[in-house]
Amino acid sequence: MSESSRDGVRSWSETDSARERIRSIAETLREPRSVNWISDQAEAAWGTTKEELESLVEQGRIRRVAVGDATRYEPDYTTLLFEEIRALIGDNSREALRDELAAITEEVETWRETYGVETWEELERSLADDDLSSEDLRERRDVIGFWRENEADRQLIKHALSLYSDVESARETMADAADGAAS
Repeated sequence: MSESSRDGVRSWSETDSARERIRSIAETLREPRSVNWISDQAEAAWGTTKEELESLVEQGRIRRVAVGDATRYEPDYTTLLFEEIRALIGDNSREALRDELAAITEEVETWRETYGVETWEELERSLADDDLSSEDLRERRDVIGFWRENEADRQLIKHALSLYSDVESARETMADAADGAAS
C-alpha cells in the first residue's frame, strides 16, 4: 500500500480513470499541448490519450491546432464558456444568481477598502512593498487569487443573467413543440 493510501489520501491516478484524467487535463489547458505532454501529465498510455483527445475533438470540447509541424490540443473555450453558462442557468434560479453576484461585489468592495486599491492588479503591485511581512504577502497573494476567480465568476454570472430569459423561452418553446408532437 502506498504511503498516501495509508494516510487516507489517494492520488488522482488511483481514483480517476485514465480517460477522466485526460479529459480533466485537456479541458483546462492554458496553452496548446502535445499528446505526449498530456499523456505524461495524465499518467495514461499514449494510445489511450490519443484516442480520448480525438473523441474530445469530435465532441467539440477541444480542438487541434498546428504549432509548426506539430499537432497540439487546446480547449474549445467557446464551447466550455457556453456549457458553464448553461449549467449556471440550469442549476440556479435567477434570484440565486443575483444573490451570488451581490456577494461577489460585496467581497471585492471589502478588499478595495481593506487594501486601498481598485483592482487586483494594483494589489499585486503592492507585493513589492518592502514593509510587508511574509504573512501579509501570503494574505495578499491569496486575496489576489480569490479576486481573479471572483472576476471570472462575476462575468459568467452576468452572462447567465443576460441570457436567462432567452433560455427559459427556448425551453418553453421546446416543451410546447414536444407536447404538440405527442398529441
